[in-house]
Amino acid sequence: MHTFLWIVQAFLAAAFILAGLGKLTQSKEKLEPVLPWTRDFSAGTIRLIGAAEVLGGLGVVLPAATGIAPVLTPLAATGLAVIMVLAAITHARRKEPTAIGANAILFVLAALVAWGRFGPYAW
Repeated sequence: MHTFLWIVQAFLAAAFILAGLGKLTQSKEKLEPVLPWTRDFSAGTIRLIGAAEVLGGLGVVLPAATGIAPVLTPLAATGLAVIMVLAAITHARRKEPTAIGANAILFVLAALVAWGRFGPYAW
């Protein structure tokens, strides 16, 4: 199970770091055609979301990999799960069901890591 959790953690890290970097490095105008929900948020809020995703992606792997404060790994996974709940609420309000599906998958994976690393497969 540890190996499976590591694979899920690596996937979550890649997904959230890439998504977050896109929100941090691109202007709101460039993001709007690709991410229509960005029309509802200020550029600062979009950057904040991107920063939270990058930090969560790093947090889901680095503490456990380095052995420095590994309790931060399940906390980061919990934070990513919360981000996905908030994202799903936004997409539901905007009537974007395909995006909710992606949020649900990422939520389940993040919740699985949080459960596994807080509970039976903790460090």
